[in-house]
Amino acid sequence: MDQRKANPSVQQYCQRILDLLADGVYISDRDGNTLAVNDMYERLTGLKKADLVGRHVEELVRRGFDTVLNPQIVKTGKPAASVQTDDRGNKRVLNGYPLLDAEGRVELVVTFVRDVTLMTQLTEQLAAQRRLIEHYRTSVRYANEERRKKYPIISSSPVMAALMVRLENVAATDATVLLQGETGVGKDILARRIHQTSPRHDRAFFKVDCPSIPESLIESELFGYAPGAFSGASTKGKVGFFELADKGTLFLDEIGELPLSLQTKLLRVLQDSEIMRLGATRVRPVDVRIVAATHRDLEQDVRSGRFRGDLFYRLRVAVLHIPPLRERREDILPLARHFLERNNARYKKTVRLSPETEQIWLAHPWPGNVRELENLIQGLVIGNDTGTIRPCDLPGSMAGQSASLRHEEAPGVPAGMVPSGRNGPDVGVNLYQMLGKSGRSLKEIITDVECAILKEAIQTHGSIGETARRLKVDRSTLFRKLRCARPGKTTPSAAPSSPSK
Repeated sequence: MDQRKANPSVQQYCQRILDLLADGVYISDRDGNTLAVNDMYERLTGLKKADLVGRHVEELVRRGFDTVLNPQIVKTGKPAASVQTDDRGNKRVLNGYPLLDAEGRVELVVTFVRDVTLMTQLTEQLAAQRRLIEHYRTSVRYANEERRKKYPIISSSPVMAALMVRLENVAATDATVLLQGETGVGKDILARRIHQTSPRHDRAFFKVDCPSIPESLIESELFGYAPGAFSGASTKGKVGFFELADKGTLFLDEIGELPLSLQTKLLRVLQDSEIMRLGATRVRPVDVRIVAATHRDLEQDVRSGRFRGDLFYRLRVAVLHIPPLRERREDILPLARHFLERNNARYKKTVRLSPETEQIWLAHPWPGNVRELENLIQGLVIGNDTGTIRPCDLPGSMAGQSASLRHEEAPGVPAGMVPSGRNGPDVGVNLYQMLGKSGRSLKEIITDVECAILKEAIQTHGSIGETARRLKVDRSTLFRKLRCARPGKTTPSAAPSSPSK
């Protein structure tokens, strides 16, 4: 003490050193008198050095502080820690340490002070920064994945050409879009096309399949939730799809299946561009473009009370109706060939379509639309071992069309004797009716029937050689029987022009 009094510059520099520390510092002697405090202590407590230095530590208690460490440390001679609260509710962590003299008695008590409120704020800020980083990391990952994917629009029909012109015009704006059409018509592909041709194409695109998420979870999935919002919730909270898609596009598929309670919250997003997480107390602004899709008649649902009218009117800013495949038959074969090429590449095959199969598909109503066609071709390619998708490979729902087309392509062959598939000709044939009405001999009828069977066999097996092997006859016999057809008949196109092929 005497040395510090003799050299005031030392004391001056000690004070300046204390003021450099990031923690608050409070120094007192064993009698409880305050010797020094630093600048950080002033900022943490709001008290001034001039009001503290030279005063007893009990002065802090009179000023509303509930705890001081000096008496306890002087008594025990050991470090101590506590949480101090002032009359304004601010909390601080105290860590006190004794400085002993030569005789082992406490000479000074140095207390380090940290603001719990500030530490909590810093912790929350760090947690928010981590969430923000994770949000951007997720958004960037999805955006990169979406940019790598290609969603070609395969179309040759005038109705789809007109739809695509309107789609491009709508995509260039920021308007909410409602896609309407039957299940399987390609609403998902058009939604992605809207995003990829919009000003938001370099931002995230997220798809939410509304019917696939349980009603108890869909709110937290869409809007997120605050930490500990409900039993089992993450202590870190969760970012919802609306926040993940911020500055990007959110595709709400089958929006007509949303519960009414969620429709109200969705309306708020469309009206105010803000959301509130489940269990939170403040709103968050979001900038999201909504593309919605449904196969339902939302106008009828509004009349029946299943869908909110105000939400429906918000959604139908730009409505695009996608026609079913049966109303754009010009697209059937281009789509089929596209899916065939893709599955050939995927499964390392070279499967093709027979002309008969193409004709059957052109006549099929396709109740499942493009999805039905795509899945059918995938299954046919996987199970094909002949290199050609033939009518006999098609499912039972198309068998009737197959038999009808074959009968139309075999004039002169008696009805009922046209082969109906793998099992050969129909057996319920009234031979008397055929003989009595045709005026032909039995030999001629049998020759025609035999020729028709051989034509079907060649179409089924794809070549003369394979047909001969399956029917256990010589190739020359097949050619002879085919040439024995009645005058005016021709050798089937599947038959090669010479036996050497």
